[in-house]
Amino acid sequence: MDPPAPDNAEVGDVSTVLTNLVRPKTSATITVRVIKSFEFRTEKSLVLHDVNLESSTVADLKSMALQAIKTQPGWKAYRSFTDSNDESRRLDTLKLYTKAHGAKTTNLIINLDHDDWILDDDHKTLSQVGLENETEVSLFNHQAYEIFKAHPETRWDEVGA
Repeated sequence: MDPPAPDNAEVGDVSTVLTNLVRPKTSATITVRVIKSFEFRTEKSLVLHDVNLESSTVADLKSMALQAIKTQPGWKAYRSFTDSNDESRRLDTLKLYTKAHGAKTTNLIINLDHDDWILDDDHKTLSQVGLENETEVSLFNHQAYEIFKAHPETRWDEVGA
C-alpha cells in the first residue's frame, strides 16, 4: 500500500511517488556495494547514474562497475580486484542487497540468505532480474563469499585485507 499523499499534494505530484518509481527504467540510479573483504567488512559504495534497466544486462552492470573502479579516483585499494588472475580475489559476482523501501539484512556486509538473489545469468536484462531505481547490489568474489557464508565471522585485528 502506498503512503497517503500529503494534504498539499496534487494528483500526479512527484512528491507522492515512491523513489523507485520516480525515474524511468531507462535512467535508473543503482548503488553497487563493492566488497573487498567479508571478514573485515571492507566495502565501498559506487553510485551509477542513468543506467538503462531495460537494455543493460547483468554482464553490462559488472562491466560498468569494474570500469568505474579502474578509472575513478578513490578506488585505488580496489583496483587489484578488478582484473586479478587470482580467482580468489577477482570481483565476479553480483547479488541483490536491497530495493528502495525494502527491508535490509541485519548482516552489515552482505545478506547471507537468499542465494536466489545472486545475479548469475549475465545475459538477462537488469529489469528482468528485478532491479529498479535505487536498488542496491553487492559486487564481490564468489569464492570468498562461499567461505564467509560457511563461517560468517568478522575480524577487527590488524592483520587483513
